[in-house]
Parts: sequence; C-alpha cells; structure tokens
Amino acid sequence: MNRIKIIITFIMINLVFSNKILIPMDENQSDHIKAYGIAFWSLENKHEVDWLLNYKGGSFLLKNDQVIENECIIRGVSYYKINSSEVNTIYQIIEQNNMEIVLLEKSPKIAVYSPPDKQPWDDAVTLALTYAEITYDVIFDDEIIQGELKNYDWLHLHHEDFTGQYGKFYKNYHRQKWYIDMQYNFELSAQKYNFNSVSEMKKNIAKRIKDYIVNGGFVFAMCSATDSFDIALAAQDVDIASSIFDGTPIDKNYNSKLDFSNSLAFENYQLYTDPLIYEYSTIDIPSSHIPNQRDADKDYFTLFEFSAKWDRVPTMLTQNHSTIIKGFMGQTTGFHKDYLKDYILVLGEDPASDQTKYIHGNAGKGTFTFLGGHDPEDYKHYIGDHPTDLALHRNSPGYRLILNNVLFPAAKKKKRKT
Repeated sequence: MNRIKIIITFIMINLVFSNKILIPMDENQSDHIKAYGIAFWSLENKHEVDWLLNYKGGSFLLKNDQVIENECIIRGVSYYKINSSEVNTIYQIIEQNNMEIVLLEKSPKIAVYSPPDKQPWDDAVTLALTYAEITYDVIFDDEIIQGELKNYDWLHLHHEDFTGQYGKFYKNYHRQKWYIDMQYNFELSAQKYNFNSVSEMKKNIAKRIKDYIVNGGFVFAMCSATDSFDIALAAQDVDIASSIFDGTPIDKNYNSKLDFSNSLAFENYQLYTDPLIYEYSTIDIPSSHIPNQRDADKDYFTLFEFSAKWDRVPTMLTQNHSTIIKGFMGQTTGFHKDYLKDYILVLGEDPASDQTKYIHGNAGKGTFTFLGGHDPEDYKHYIGDHPTDLALHRNSPGYRLILNNVLFPAAKKKKRKT
C-alpha cells in the first residue's frame, strides 16, 4: 500500500513539474513589451526561461509556478498553462521546423549611457526598459573613465555624439539653454580628466567602450550613437572637429588619416565637417540634412530569416510577430550598404533602397548591434517632443527588436559543432 502511495506521489510531482506556462509572442499576445519583462523578471528570480525561437513569434516557456502566473496577470501579459503532452508536441514541432530552443539562464546587468542632466529628447530603450519593468543603471563619462563598465553585461548607447561635436546641433540650437548647459558640463568633465578638449575625451570614451566589447561586453546602439561611435574610433588620432567645438582647426588631411582598421562596422565613407550641417558622414541614409522624399506610410524595412538551429544569435535578434517593420527616422536613420565592412551581418534592410537598418557584428569576445532611427513609434521625433506612450504601442514590432537585444546576453552559449 505504501509503495502505491509513493508511486502516485511520484507521478503527481512529475505532472506538476512537466506542466508549463507558455507566453505566446505572436498576434495573440496582449502586451509584447511587458512579456519581455516577465522573462527578465523570471531570470532575476532564478527561474530559467526557454526562448522558443520562431515558435509563435519567439515565445517563452516557463515552469508552472503560481508566482509567475500571478505576475503575468498583474502585468497584463497573455499566457497559457499547458500540460506535458502539449509541451512534447511543441518540442516535436520545433525539432521538425526552422525553430530552436534557447535556454536563458541569468538576467544580464544592464547599463544605459546617458548624461545625468535631462536632454530635450527621449530614448526609446529607456522607455522600453521602464515600460517592461526591466531594471537598469544609468552611467555616463565618469563611470566609464573610472572603469565601471566591467560591472555590466550589456550597454546601450542612443542619441550620443562620440566625436565631440555636441551632436552637431550648433546651427539651430547653440543659443538654447540645454545646449549651453551641455557644452559647459562636457568641458568641465574634459578638464576634470585632463583632456585637451571634449572631442579628445569623447573619442577616449569610444575607445574604452570598444575595449569593453572586445573583452566580452554586449553593446546595442541606436540613432547617432551608431555612426558617431564608429567614426570616433577611426579618428582617434585625427582632429575632425571644427574650431567652433574645440578651438583648434580641423586637420586638412583628415579623410586620408582616418584609420578604418580601428572601427567596428563602417569604412571608406566621407565626413561632413561643416559645423552648420546636421550630419556626420555619408554613412547615414537618407541623409539628415537632405529632405526625406518618402512618406511615413511608405517607409518599411524587412527582417531577414536565419537558420534557427545554426545561426542562433541573428535568429534571437530578429524574433518578431512581423517580418515587415515600419520605418522610423533619426539623426542617423540607416546605414548605407556601400560603407559596411565585409563581415557585418545585415539583420534588416529597406529592399527599395541602399539602406541597411539593423546590423550586427563581433569584436573579440563580445558583440555589437546597431539599429538606425530614434523611436520605432514616432516617425520623426523632434527635439522637445513628448515621450512616446508605450501603453499605446505595447505590440510594437520595432520595440521588440530593442528587447531582443536585452535578452540576448542571457542565452546559454552553445558549443560549436565540429
């Protein structure tokens, strides 16, 4: 009799643990952005998460736990409780199709590079992290120079200028209080760390971020932080900033002195050094200083499909419930394909032009991912505009690309097949 009780108890325990919570990420999900927050929260609370690549839009499979279920209910995230038979069916579907299971083990420690004083524009990543209830720290030049980057797994860069040209806002905004304050604070910081100019300091920051990537860090950049970062790396020993910004003349031979071997993503482009032109280089397409000829309703880019079982990283970064994404502009809107380095992997592009929108690459032990544009749900985000209310865009395919990058470092590394 006792043996029968033991067997029944064993069966019941197995049934409990074989049951799962499935968070779908297809069109049936009520809040895609907060669903990422559930996955991150689960990792923070020591619950492993299976990321089902290409299954129902990149769904999440978690253990059947009342605490997790309650969290889904509180946050308004759609979920299903499924039994062992349904779990096995999902495994079989994944095995037979271009799908894969990726184990997420540990929540990455996240940093956002942003100045301590408020800027007159929002940051799509901090909006996404805040709405998804994902924890992050804000760091800036002090923390990077003092060596604190090593404490983080993932770093985000947004609307920043690593060339020391103050975002090239001079023409329209140099008399605005926020611009004057920014210039004053940057110059104060450069003096504090014994740099001759803000340009010299910012290029040093870019070099430290590159070193962070090479040593195993993950960097995700958007808008002007993409090309200005790479330009700063190529121009480490060249003065490309107008005397308006640093008090010294531009090197007359700056184009021939750019060292593209130092940069990560781009090469062979031409710089715009005129301080009155709101553009860094020919990398950006369409160029910020030339009026856009296309309407918002005709601007889209397409995500590529990768082999989930062999190319797990690009597959993770492109998980979505839509492969066609609405375009969105920024100081850097996209990247001209003619200036990409050969090893750069294109994740998304505009098939109607020379624009690549979403790219990825490796450097040393780490990776970098660049997404052009400023805000996926604000086609032309102007300085002074109100922040996007993500409660109105909780199923945004564009914002999903951001959050794919947040979870990517949590994935268990797969041993290479030989």
